[in-house]
Amino acid sequence: MWGAAGALAAFSVCATPVWADCREDTVFLRGDFGQARFSVDVVDTPDARSQGLMFVEQMPASKGMLFVYETARPVAFWMKNTLIPLDMIFADAQGVVQNVHANAIPGDLTPIPGEGDIQYVLEINGGLAAQLGIDAGSEMQHPAIKDAAWACD
Repeated sequence: MWGAAGALAAFSVCATPVWADCREDTVFLRGDFGQARFSVDVVDTPDARSQGLMFVEQMPASKGMLFVYETARPVAFWMKNTLIPLDMIFADAQGVVQNVHANAIPGDLTPIPGEGDIQYVLEINGGLAAQLGIDAGSEMQHPAIKDAAWACD
């Protein structure tokens, strides 16, 4: 899916915004840490969500995958056939992060639930959420988030 791993400096983290436009291929996050941006593949169908990041051997630090559900609901993920550790960032219908599961273990079949009703899940490389300061209460911005706490302009 992706080529060689990108350097950590490949994504943006800053205290003031440096971008303006919401784009389908980009997720923005903000919180006490400042802001971050990830290039994403959006998966919004049952088949695409079930495939996820399975069999991906490496992913640039600036990349991720955004799982979009039609409505907020209880969700749980597992790491079947996933080859790299991932952070799973679970957000509600407004794009507010409810919880972060750090460093999900490749190949582990143990369910990893979101807390409460979840509509969006961002998967990024394992360890990045903690490194950046992304945690509960952070907000996502993406065009798929219709009733967003941090709306697209």
